[in-house]
Amino acid sequence: MTTAQHKIGSGFGAGTTAAEAVAGIDLTGKLAIVTGGYSGIGLETTRALTAAGAHVVVPARRRATAEEALRGFENVEIDELDLGDLDSVREFAERFLASGRGIDIFIGSAGIMASPETRVGPGWEAQFATNHLGHFALVNRLRSAFTTGARVVSVSSRGHHYGPVRFDDLDFRQGYDKWLAYGQAKTANVLFAVHLDKLARDHGVRAFALHPGRILTDLVRHLDRQELVDAGMVDESGQVTGGAKTPEQGAATQVWAATSPQLDGLGGVYLEDCDIAEPAPADGGRTGVKDYAIDPAQAERLWTVSAELTGVDAF
Repeated sequence: MTTAQHKIGSGFGAGTTAAEAVAGIDLTGKLAIVTGGYSGIGLETTRALTAAGAHVVVPARRRATAEEALRGFENVEIDELDLGDLDSVREFAERFLASGRGIDIFIGSAGIMASPETRVGPGWEAQFATNHLGHFALVNRLRSAFTTGARVVSVSSRGHHYGPVRFDDLDFRQGYDKWLAYGQAKTANVLFAVHLDKLARDHGVRAFALHPGRILTDLVRHLDRQELVDAGMVDESGQVTGGAKTPEQGAATQVWAATSPQLDGLGGVYLEDCDIAEPAPADGGRTGVKDYAIDPAQAERLWTVSAELTGVDAF
């Protein structure tokens, strides 16, 4: 399979912060929607975008928490959204569309990781439903608001290395494994960007997926101390280990994906450390992107299944 997955020499790297990634870029007059834009790397994404002049809409499942986290921010508005509830997705989209505004940037930063077995909607596995199906439905429902030149950024993870989409058992009815379920959801995030870019590029909308890096945020709330030690995120005393990014660094790649002129004319690729990622090595290393996550046939198949499950397909 030929691939566009090759570094472009952006000049940035793992230590780049979100503010550095957007430095010199004027987003005045631009509107961004950032799911999860009130905690962890989402909060730092909101901070960087607003500092560059953008108006940021932050849909939040925990509105009071979002209001507290974003107190003092200018050019931010908060609305309600639960990505695990498709009625909530529809209602948010209807409210936004009624405002008549266009969307220049969409960043799907909200998500859950390694959660206990949980069912939402008609019995969907919660990580797949929240991380993928909710964002799929939201972007499709907002289709008419995307401006020419808009970018959609799907925040995936190196967790996609855990495995592909299990089309024969999407909801893990045959036995739940929280890491395989997380891996499936993160692979779905990449495949979503691959096929969305194919469908939308002729309309001036490009899509990207990315790995933000290893960051200790509220995303790890379902993991106990030993699991964090085993994952190499903290040492036995609970201190963050070397190699972890700060939230400001973790937000950099999604901010770069959303704003950088270096990506003009590109799309449908997976990024890490503020550059296009290389294909994952055959020896099983944890860098780069797996073939199954950027396979166009798998991306189209997932799109078809997601449209059937959610009942929306605007592209």
